[in-house]
Amino acid sequence: MLEIGGMKSISDKPRARRPARWRRPGWWGLAAAVVLAGSSLAAPAVSANATLNPCRLKGLEHEARCGVVQRPLDPAQPQGPQIDVHFAVLPALARHKKPDPVFFFAGGPGQSAIALAGTLARPLARLTNRRDVVLIDQRGTGRSAPLHCPEQPLTQSLREMADPAAQALRLRECRAALQKLPHGDLRQYTTTVAMADAEAVRQALGAPLVNLLGGSYGTRAALEYLRQFPQAVRRVVIDGVAPPDMVLPASFSTDAQAALDALFAACQAEPGCAKDHPQLRERWAALLKSLPREVSAFHPLTGREERLTMTRELLTSLVRPPLYAPLLTSALPLAIDEASQGRFGALVGLTSALGSARGSAQRLAEGMHFSVICAEDFPRLQAGAYADRPGPDFANDFADMYRRVCDGWPQGTVPPAFYQVPPAPMPVLVLSGGLDPVTPPRHGQRVAQALGPQARHVVVPNAGHGLMLQGCLRDVVFRFIDAPDSAAALQVDGGCAENMPRPPAFVAPGSVPVQAPGTAVAPGRGGRS
Repeated sequence: MLEIGGMKSISDKPRARRPARWRRPGWWGLAAAVVLAGSSLAAPAVSANATLNPCRLKGLEHEARCGVVQRPLDPAQPQGPQIDVHFAVLPALARHKKPDPVFFFAGGPGQSAIALAGTLARPLARLTNRRDVVLIDQRGTGRSAPLHCPEQPLTQSLREMADPAAQALRLRECRAALQKLPHGDLRQYTTTVAMADAEAVRQALGAPLVNLLGGSYGTRAALEYLRQFPQAVRRVVIDGVAPPDMVLPASFSTDAQAALDALFAACQAEPGCAKDHPQLRERWAALLKSLPREVSAFHPLTGREERLTMTRELLTSLVRPPLYAPLLTSALPLAIDEASQGRFGALVGLTSALGSARGSAQRLAEGMHFSVICAEDFPRLQAGAYADRPGPDFANDFADMYRRVCDGWPQGTVPPAFYQVPPAPMPVLVLSGGLDPVTPPRHGQRVAQALGPQARHVVVPNAGHGLMLQGCLRDVVFRFIDAPDSAAALQVDGGCAENMPRPPAFVAPGSVPVQAPGTAVAPGRGGRS
């Protein structure tokens, strides 16, 4: 799932000049006054007069508008401690804009939506021609009662980063520190409570209807908003679906194994990859069997060679992140071959390419992340309320990690209806990447069936995690939301990306292909463009 950025990127200082028009910079892998049918929470009435101040967001050349709604930390105690839920409005360019804004829900769980403003601007530019785009920092993220664990030094040794005991201790210390905060009741950060906050934002903005746009965990958020407040929703786009009943720690292993097996099959079917990396699957299996053992690797930041204990759990955790993005996945055959010969630098480097750098918009608020997963997924994991079986390579490592953390983490109350996806009364566009290692099409298909005839499921076979901001699919999302009526929205064709090719296996310039026993290298070979 996905992640955040620093709070210093937002400035609420008013500016005298008129806001500049959006110049589309950047790029981009989350209550009604009346209780709604099937709703477990209702937001108290909020007057439609939200004070929006000009603000600057990191990565944007134009001014946004920033606002706050005050919400009870515990919905059962409306007069108790309050928190501020921050949101930012990327204003529409049209003089007479559409009255239904787009609410964007970030991933993770634990990402700040506001921190993603700079990378969302260009892909969502067509939407902001006619509609405001609203980025809500879900409670526990960004500036909304943040639940951040201290950042680890970027120069931390590989051995320390790979030590499960050290990481478990770090999270226990973080949990204890978070619980001392004024907003440290970790039971109050469920998706259900957060979506009542989002409804309060809608009311504060005076929007009669909203369009929902969610990616990864943001799809779970969007589905929960739709369940609680269907009368407030016009259209929904969910990309990389994480259903409420997914039991994320268990599905990690199943879906990552499927993506890795697909990589091995693709390499075998690609003549160049099969020749450069013969018997890749067998080399991988042999590498797993050789562990644990002491290995050397170069630190991706300091460049120093370090020693660490390579375990099967650590190896699979290094392989999994590159599977999110096909371009990075294309380098895995080379990295796995290198690792089978004792050289782990390429694998460590690939994993760090998707890491959460200090201040990055992809950094997670870990306290919010575990508050959500431990409340919504962990009880079902413990009860065995899922059908997924662990992959042979990834085993139960991810599930065991969440068990260790969630065993002592305060758990919020989740209503039974949260795990149900009722039929949708309005059009829903479901997007899935066929190579996605965490939210593959099997999840999107199940949700589309539950949503019923108003749902359209688009699968891009050779795409990874996150589709709505890529290529022609940006236009598909725009046309779906902008369509004048439901019938026109359901006719939007997402087949433009179906024939997108899988990137060929990467070959380092000047590299010498790995040889299988008894084979010879073809004359002049050693690189393939």
